[in-house]
Amino acid sequence: MNKTLNVALGNRAYPIYFKNSEISLRHTITELREAKREIRILTDVNLQESQSAYLKSVGFDIAEVIRLPAGEPTKSLNAYAQTLSYLAKENLNRDSVLFAFGGGVIGDLAGFVAASYLRGIDFYQIPTSLLAMVDSSVGGKTGINLPEGKNLVGAFWQPNAVFIDTTLLKSLPAQEFSAGMAEVIKYGLLADRALFETIESSDALTAESESLPAIIRRCCELKAHIVAQDETETAASNGRALLNLGHTFAHAIENAAGYGEYLHGEAVAVGLILATQLSVKLGQLEAAWVNRVHSLLENHALPVRLKSPLEIRVLMTAMQRDKKNRSGSLRFVTLETIGKAVTTEGLENAIIETLWKGVGAV
Repeated sequence: MNKTLNVALGNRAYPIYFKNSEISLRHTITELREAKREIRILTDVNLQESQSAYLKSVGFDIAEVIRLPAGEPTKSLNAYAQTLSYLAKENLNRDSVLFAFGGGVIGDLAGFVAASYLRGIDFYQIPTSLLAMVDSSVGGKTGINLPEGKNLVGAFWQPNAVFIDTTLLKSLPAQEFSAGMAEVIKYGLLADRALFETIESSDALTAESESLPAIIRRCCELKAHIVAQDETETAASNGRALLNLGHTFAHAIENAAGYGEYLHGEAVAVGLILATQLSVKLGQLEAAWVNRVHSLLENHALPVRLKSPLEIRVLMTAMQRDKKNRSGSLRFVTLETIGKAVTTEGLENAIIETLWKGVGAV
């Protein structure tokens, strides 16, 4: 397997490092120090404690670490403001560099801080969760949540590089690993049937699986290709929006349940079931695929129904704030077949409400 993958974005292109990524990371940190650039690394308290040896081994200093609470509630205006104030009080200038060391919450927050501090500073992604490795660390979407909805504030700000070290996954809690598998399965559904069937025909993946590094790389390849075609999600149809398969439903679940009740990947898993069912209802997909998606998600310890009832009224309101919507109309990603997704809009609310009832909404 090649050590790097390039995200082709012209003069903003950047590498994703895979095999021996810690060597590339150590080299990058050394170069930044030689250039006299200030370094800070944003992480959460759990990772700072559990991965302190790793941080030291690649060249970070404890004084450079900015620690925040772990969990989805940290992806907030409050944490965003606190981090910006810290950088300002430290008198960091435009030559400063911010590293994100964590999962999707830390990566999204750090990227948005980097995009807005002094109108933009360089940042690097060191994803520590499976979800972040295959999805959120790549592509430059950064942001935070509002009480009104998921990722409603943010910016497109590409990292300078992404360093993927799968050894970090060995200390990842099983529930977090499962949550990441929802995004892996998503990529098979929307763009690579062979990937879906490879996962389907294998034992449930774990951090120890020999095939995992290649699967992570394949997900990154798929995302990098889509991002290069439609970086800021402006295509009239399809384009980067396809990466949100299941997410219109998932973001509504997270908002209605309260951030932190579901891991993002858990909400995505329920969203994938709903998106598959919607595809069948629209006549785009054969009904047999619903059971296959259902089985694959359950095999990776992911929910396929709501954990507890949520109000359909609240869920529908949350969906109205989804960023993919156009001209006041709900916009979904559906499947024409496994491995080929499309954007679909103009659906009657009654269709979506019926689907919600099927997974336990009231």
